[in-house]
Amino acid sequence: MAVVAVVVFMLLRLTTGDPAAIIAGDNATSQDVAAIREKLGLDRPLAEQFVIWLGRLARGDFGESFFFKKQVSELIAERVEPTLALATSTIVLTVLLAVPLGVLAAWRRGTWLDRLVMGFSVLGFSVPVFVIGYLLIYLFAIELAWVPVQGYQRLRDGLGGFLVRLILPSITLAVVFVALIARITRASVLEVLNADYVRTARAKGLAELPVMLRHVLRNAAVPIVTVIGVGIAVLIGGVVVTESVYSIPGLGRLTVDAVLARDYPTVQAVILLFSVVYVLINLLVDLSYTFLDPRIRY
Repeated sequence: MAVVAVVVFMLLRLTTGDPAAIIAGDNATSQDVAAIREKLGLDRPLAEQFVIWLGRLARGDFGESFFFKKQVSELIAERVEPTLALATSTIVLTVLLAVPLGVLAAWRRGTWLDRLVMGFSVLGFSVPVFVIGYLLIYLFAIELAWVPVQGYQRLRDGLGGFLVRLILPSITLAVVFVALIARITRASVLEVLNADYVRTARAKGLAELPVMLRHVLRNAAVPIVTVIGVGIAVLIGGVVVTESVYSIPGLGRLTVDAVLARDYPTVQAVILLFSVVYVLINLLVDLSYTFLDPRIRY
């Protein structure tokens, strides 16, 4: 987290673009820009700015947004629900689709079903998220008119509208995520299928479904859970793009708007928040190994 904080802070200030000039507008004079820079503290040395920012972080203060003129913590609180809803629905949809597809592909290795699943995996992981999003919008929102084109409805305003507006964004993100997890699931299940205890279970007369669930999938769970944790990074990057495509007022859209406006406090806070979530999820994944595989101890 310390490395992320330093890198984000320095990258924002070393890239082109002056927040003071953007705030001042096109007709501002150099004196106006200088006054704004002094007000925002951007005229101070970088080391001093960094120390001030760290001091505020230690107190739980993310600062005030340059562009939105609000406390960054308030902005995050307003935008966290859409992102959390999109990420949760995507993960649930992905696990429900990817794991069975990977198991089926391994179980029917070399058949048309295996080739179909692997072909989808390659295609899904190769096509950019925004292309998938625009294709789904064109087909299901414009041509078929089954769902709204864009927008978001909060849960408190009605469950039906909330779910309808999450369908296309969740599918858009899930395509890439499903492709990744299905491939790893297939590879892990194939490795376990050749194990001696699986052949023994079949020799005892166990049906194929109990063998796959109790002996194969359970012992192949560690790599699958690992790639789900690693895939959170893919999910975070996809959230930024997907929220922009579907005009969802979440943290991803906030990040894009803040970057375009050179809103340093907002960008720093959101990226740090994403980093904290990613680190915590991977920590939980590591800890889950002890429950999935009794041989693993920390």
